[in-house]
Amino acid sequence: MNFVGEFKEKPKKIFLVHGEEEAQNVLKGKIEEEYGIETEIPSFGDVFRVDEIVEKEENLLGKEKVVATREEKTKIWKEVEKMAQRIILNEVSYHGFGAINHITEEVKKNKFKKAFICTDKGLLEFGGVSKITDLLDKENLAYEVFSDIQPNPTIENVKDGVEKYKSSGADYIIAIGGGSPMDTAKAVAIIINNPEFSDVRSLEGVADTKNKCVPIIAVATTAGTAAEVTINYVITDVEKDRKFVCVDPHDLPIVAIVDPGMMTSMPKELTAATGLDALTHAIEGFTTKAAWEMTDMFHLKAIELIAKYLRSAVNNEPEGREKMALASYLAGMGFSNVGLGIVHSMAHPLGAFYGTPHGIANAIILPTVMEYNAEFTGEKFKAIAKAFGVKHTRTMSPEEYRKAAVDKVRELASDVGIPNNLKGIMDIKDLDFIAESALNDVCTGGNPRDTNLEDIKELYKKLL
Repeated sequence: MNFVGEFKEKPKKIFLVHGEEEAQNVLKGKIEEEYGIETEIPSFGDVFRVDEIVEKEENLLGKEKVVATREEKTKIWKEVEKMAQRIILNEVSYHGFGAINHITEEVKKNKFKKAFICTDKGLLEFGGVSKITDLLDKENLAYEVFSDIQPNPTIENVKDGVEKYKSSGADYIIAIGGGSPMDTAKAVAIIINNPEFSDVRSLEGVADTKNKCVPIIAVATTAGTAAEVTINYVITDVEKDRKFVCVDPHDLPIVAIVDPGMMTSMPKELTAATGLDALTHAIEGFTTKAAWEMTDMFHLKAIELIAKYLRSAVNNEPEGREKMALASYLAGMGFSNVGLGIVHSMAHPLGAFYGTPHGIANAIILPTVMEYNAEFTGEKFKAIAKAFGVKHTRTMSPEEYRKAAVDKVRELASDVGIPNNLKGIMDIKDLDFIAESALNDVCTGGNPRDTNLEDIKELYKKLL
């Protein structure tokens, strides 16, 4: 009765649809007597038609907004009904210390003949690649190594890889590394089986490739990018000083190997940066417009694990390494299927223009963008704060739990040595170009708050 009495504008009609019949009849009588509102108790199977067009409605903030007419709403929902949430994951993945030992059985099971190993010179030099090649050698499995891959791989990297693959006689790819080797491997694998995209640039966005890529076994050496489980990859266009994101279900590795033993040689700085990259994936994926219950599950668990174990991983503790490897994969399972937001949009140009490590850029930008998006995320920040271990979130106001979530992210970044601004990274004279690139990034559309060029400029300025 109190609820009904609080309406600023009296409802024209009320339907009572839950409760015992006797109690419903009592409530119906009281509503009609005290408030004069027609009240109906529908029976199972009853149908009621609502033909009236609603001109305006009030949102929770009391602000008026124009809503669609009944006809417009019907059209919208007919389109929505055609859509379905989609989850695309690896055919198989192996996790935990010793997971790399499953590579040879997967090669034999799939009857592969020769591997084209995509990696970088650092992993080749410091022994990361040999952990895999030793296993292949033991089973007399053929391979060829391609290591001319730079951080933030370029169109030229990809084209070179395509030619090397063609001449290698390989029939599958083993990608060993973080995001750069895996992104290169995905682009090469797609072009081999879809040669009409050999210019590379035409892969930007959601390319209409027809064929599944060359089979990829992805071996992660960082806990951050989650490229081993995502349908995304990022290529740098040096000529145009920009990065572009490619989204293609055809590029997903068939096997993911997530072995923390491959990550123990990561220095503290890289561990911190990739860990905050994983956190960005989890938080942006959790709050993006396309988020839904299944991806929320992945993202919340990832946030919880990162909050608890990133500091441990930075100190190279085995449990921290293992849990961060899992957290990164979980975040990838989620965001690969629902997209990201403007943290990534703003980070990509910094990597393309200045060579800023992607994880560092994300980590610096994340708290500021969280503040920007906060009012457009419903109660999601309450869940983020709780995942970080904040007590009494249930009794907090939205302002309190949103601030708590942002504060915890800033605290974690600070604890693992991440800078809190872009000073020394970005030059204000490049603002217009950088902001325009961010606005046009494919990740922008998923941001929970619709944005514009001026807002993005202001966000960059806050960080300088």
